[in-house]
Amino acid sequence: MSEELDPEVVELAAKIFDLAREGDAEALAAYVDAGVPANLTNDRGDSLVMLAAYHGHAEAVAALLARGAEADRANDRGQTPLAGAVFKGEDAVIKALLAGGADPSAGTPSAVDTARMFGKTDLLALFGAN
Repeated sequence: MSEELDPEVVELAAKIFDLAREGDAEALAAYVDAGVPANLTNDRGDSLVMLAAYHGHAEAVAALLARGAEADRANDRGQTPLAGAVFKGEDAVIKALLAGGADPSAGTPSAVDTARMFGKTDLLALFGAN
């Protein structure tokens, strides 16, 4: 027996995911402060941090992490926000995630593996990897 989802809840969740993609740190912080889970995920397992990180929004990432979001929460494909930020070349996001406790070796592929794949030796050094 499947449960019907409340259309208003679905609409609100879609709005919050859009705020993460758009990088609206202030609005995201307000929603999380009002009770939206900091680790809210979409149907692919992408967290708010993942969406903000992948779209290059370091301030939004930092705001979510400061409110308890998990820096290393992987999506359904095993990808982490840090690996996504490495793939996209988002240096400010990488720094925000590391400051929030992200583990460069977490996920599949990990941020270290992604940096190796793209020859990003500066990031390998930052991650303490060879």
